[in-house]
Amino acid sequence: MLGPAAGFYADVHRHPELSGAERRTADRFARWLSGAGYDVTPGVGGHGVVGVLRNGPGPVVLVRAELDALPLREETGLPYASTVGDPAPAMHACGHDAHLACAAGAATVLAEAADRWRGTLVVVGQPAEETLTGAAAMLTDGLYERFPAPGVVLAQHTVPLPAGMVAHGDGPLLAASRTVEIVLHGRGGHAGAPQLAVDPVVAAAALVGRLQTVVSRETGPGEPLVLTVGALHAGGAGNVIPDRATMEVTLRAFAPATLDRALAAVTRMAHAEAAAAGAERPPELRELSGSAVTASDPGVAARLRQAHEAAFGAGRVARWQPSTATEDFPLLGAAGVDLHGVAGVATGYWMLGSVGPGQWAAAGDSAERRLAEVPGNHSARFRPHARLTLVTGIRAMAVAAAAHLAGPDGGPQVG
Repeated sequence: MLGPAAGFYADVHRHPELSGAERRTADRFARWLSGAGYDVTPGVGGHGVVGVLRNGPGPVVLVRAELDALPLREETGLPYASTVGDPAPAMHACGHDAHLACAAGAATVLAEAADRWRGTLVVVGQPAEETLTGAAAMLTDGLYERFPAPGVVLAQHTVPLPAGMVAHGDGPLLAASRTVEIVLHGRGGHAGAPQLAVDPVVAAAALVGRLQTVVSRETGPGEPLVLTVGALHAGGAGNVIPDRATMEVTLRAFAPATLDRALAAVTRMAHAEAAAAGAERPPELRELSGSAVTASDPGVAARLRQAHEAAFGAGRVARWQPSTATEDFPLLGAAGVDLHGVAGVATGYWMLGSVGPGQWAAAGDSAERRLAEVPGNHSARFRPHARLTLVTGIRAMAVAAAAHLAGPDGGPQVG
């Protein structure tokens, strides 16, 4: 299984596609699932792919992986590095290619072992995770109406831990988030006559500094919150004062109330800086995306940890400290009940180590230094150890799904 999955991984990595444009990747995944015996439907919620394998009465388990890449120019030097460069680069810098290959491999493993379990397996290739829009799009397009609604949904994510390991958390694994666009209006003019203009660049610069106090002065020291100004665009020439400046601000926290207070502070500060600059129009704020906290349901987490310890040994199953990265995966569970209308969908999520032994050893002499030195997710130098990541990820997903399916006699699956 590793050979075909490794070839699939290298091919997807070499040909990354950005969020909403995953046509080729979706086609490759759909053809794999079809070849493994799944009933495949493409084009769900965009380029989403759904494969269904019905194997008698029993639980419905959904396995989800992502299709999309990031707008980065790859710098790994790998022989299968991205060939997408000009004019718009793309790279699988977050491991979605590995997630997809692991889901494909696990789908085949489970199909070939159909005499050992009963139930229905739904395998989903989700588009547009990086923009936090793909899960909602698939649900709106009837993911839980057109296909068997699951009792549990499962996913894994590559992280800069040693390849061959998996990690589980007690409680939150990833943060909730909101991303907001802020447009500051000015009055354009000649750079040589700034007194006749209202400069939105100065207002934007002041706002960037002021926003840092949302964390340092408006949030308690024990209340996790991250605020990032990830984009700032204004002007096009050095001798022109522009009419507007546009910013994108992302907030991440583990409590919805923290996010609400932080967003209120961002709104207040944007209006205050615009007024201080003498802007003739108030700023415009628009929420671009949001996500809920990613966590495994306690019962699912316990079952997953037990299954992974049985498969790999306790020494390869680590504890995960919550990260302020974010996901739209929670919408497939209870967080998305308003979208899909199915109560009681449980979630199971874990981290998949991806750093090869040589790279891990060369990065430093302590875990803290290694985590700082190893290129992580969203880096142009992110390069999972393909063989160890895929071998572990395929098995981790296969045993996780099997642990939630029924045994061949219709009772709970064991092992």
